[in-house]
Amino acid sequence: MENVEAKAIQAALAAFVAMLTYYLGLILVPLIVLCAVMIIDYVTGMIAAWKNTELSSRKGVFGIVKKLCYLALVCVGMGVDWLIYSGMKQVDADINYTMLFGVLVTVWLIINELISILENLKNIGVPLPGFLTAVVNRLKISAEGIVKTESEDEKHD
Repeated sequence: MENVEAKAIQAALAAFVAMLTYYLGLILVPLIVLCAVMIIDYVTGMIAAWKNTELSSRKGVFGIVKKLCYLALVCVGMGVDWLIYSGMKQVDADINYTMLFGVLVTVWLIINELISILENLKNIGVPLPGFLTAVVNRLKISAEGIVKTESEDEKHD
């Protein structure tokens, strides 16, 4: 009897993951990475605050709320994608993308979280290789450059 229940749970979980993969498609892996780096950032931030005797439940709760707002920001990007895709479908324009802004927002947030993790590790006292800090900072500059370039292009249109 327990074996049947375990198999039913496994089948339900597999179906849920398949459905999630189908609906989220391209953005699923970046979302998983974002969730992982948010958890790592939160934990390293709490450790750094504890080490520096700045640990506060108020700051901790605010950190969690901030991470939830990140997910809301990703949802906004996904909503923009959906609006563009749906609008193009209405005018019979065939565009071959479904997730652009959602992925861009997610990757940008991942880069910010990586920078925050490096700052937390530095505050904890972990020696950081300079090349790693330089690469992450370069990624942030590149990501922000893409966003600025796109917004400047919109001003000229």
